[in-house]
Amino acid sequence: MEIKVMTFNIHHGKGTDKKQELDRILEVIKSVKADIIGLNEVDKFFSNRSKFIDQTKYLARALQMNYAYGPAITIEDRVNNRQKQYGNALLTRFPIIHSTNHPFDFLPKIIEDRSLLEVTIKAEEQNITAYVAHLSFAPLLHKRQTSFILNQMKQKDSPCFVMGDWNMNRRSKSWKLVTNTLKDAWLEANPSSQGGHTYPSKKPRMGLDYIFINKGFNAVESSVINKNAAASDHLPVTATLKLLSP
Repeated sequence: MEIKVMTFNIHHGKGTDKKQELDRILEVIKSVKADIIGLNEVDKFFSNRSKFIDQTKYLARALQMNYAYGPAITIEDRVNNRQKQYGNALLTRFPIIHSTNHPFDFLPKIIEDRSLLEVTIKAEEQNITAYVAHLSFAPLLHKRQTSFILNQMKQKDSPCFVMGDWNMNRRSKSWKLVTNTLKDAWLEANPSSQGGHTYPSKKPRMGLDYIFINKGFNAVESSVINKNAAASDHLPVTATLKLLSP
């Protein structure tokens, strides 16, 4: 079985032209026709910058997909009796069995909070685990977050993969730490390519967004999507993953 996955930092729907248009994000996602989509920088009733909507629910309804959400930031909104949140999301055409959010609470809150969303999905007759991550720029936090993600994935017997904005360059020390355990889907599918750049979206020169897979998968294709580059400050990455027999 093959599944198509996608990772996309949507910058809460704010494009490089400073316009807030979530429907542009929706059209980019639609064009890919992925089975599982991981999203970073997603708002839920957060502020006027995203019109106080639940962005995950909006996209999931439009795509007729199941969804899970994992906040990195939560602020109590006592006026409206709800929580204002910002974090990661996952959309999928497959049934979701279970989801867990792992906040990265490694240091006092002096830098923007980050988190890891873990979702167990039933893909046809196979259970797989998808993680959506957004890591810090700060080197110490980045290293601790990376170690936490790898430890979580090592505990899984099932096929699993992690996708998201890692805020690191390919071939960096952090990337090498990850690829000691996992495979970089882009590089496996494009072994002779120097591409894979996703940031900044208009003239990408850095590959900040990744899909890493464990031994349960092979990557048979991986691409950076250039459709409507103004929709976000990042470009999305897709990968077609072949599920290997146990």
